Parts: sequence; C-alpha cells; structure tokens
Amino acid sequence: MIFIILEILVIPGHAVFGILGFIMMTIGIWQAYSVYGSTAGHYTLAATGLLTIIILYFSLRSKTWKKIMLKSEVKSKVNVIDEKKLKVGDTGKTVSKLSTVGKALINGEFYEVHTLGEFIDEETEIIVEKISFNKIIVKPKI
Repeated sequence: MIFIILEILVIPGHAVFGILGFIMMTIGIWQAYSVYGSTAGHYTLAATGLLTIIILYFSLRSKTWKKIMLKSEVKSKVNVIDEKKLKVGDTGKTVSKLSTVGKALINGEFYEVHTLGEFIDEETEIIVEKISFNKIIVKPKI
C-alpha cells in the first residue's frame, strides 16, 4: 500500500512503485488464503480493500493536497537585459564553470551566460561577444 501511495503522491509517471505495490498487495492476499485458509484470506481481502478505499479517500481530499502543495510563486525572470547596463564588449568574470551555460558577474550584475560550445572555468575573465533575444554569448578574455 505504501508503494502505491508513493506512486500517486511522490513519484508519478514512472509506475514502477505502483506496480510493485499492487504485486505486493496481491501476494499478501494470496499468502493469507494459501497459508491461513479461506476465512483469513477473506478477512485479509476485505481489510486490504477497505484500507485502500480509506487511504485513497483521505489522499485525494483537497485539504490533504493543500498541506503538501508548494505555495510559493516564481516571480523572477531570467536575463531581463537592460541595454544601458550591458553591451557587446563589456567584460566580467565567471561565477560558475561555464559548460556552455553558467553564471557570470558583468558590470556588477549577475547574468546567465552562454558560450559557443567551449568550456570556461570559474573565476575566468570573459568578454560579451553577442547579445540576441536576451541570450548573452561570452568568450574568454585573452
């Protein structure tokens, strides 16, 4: 049952835990019938069905979802470039390793910058080569 709840609430889309949970529930019910007899098997089947319905009911209530739902909103934007602050030819320094994309400090502002396929180490001096559609292309300053 825990695997099925994990599948529904935590790891949706992969179905592995849901299938494992269903298989384990089925094996448990089958074991109850084969080891303890039909009376215990019926009780196990009824209890499993009842618990499944109760857990699904409480899991799918809106109050339950509100408790685990992320309430923060993303209000920032990536690279809203002020053309007065950033121009082609400006220099700066990488804050992170640029594996074609990373962060850099240019003219006192942090930007997400791109390279043309090259890798640039952290703390390397860079120069703005091109700005197009809010995408900043940089290269190492030589």
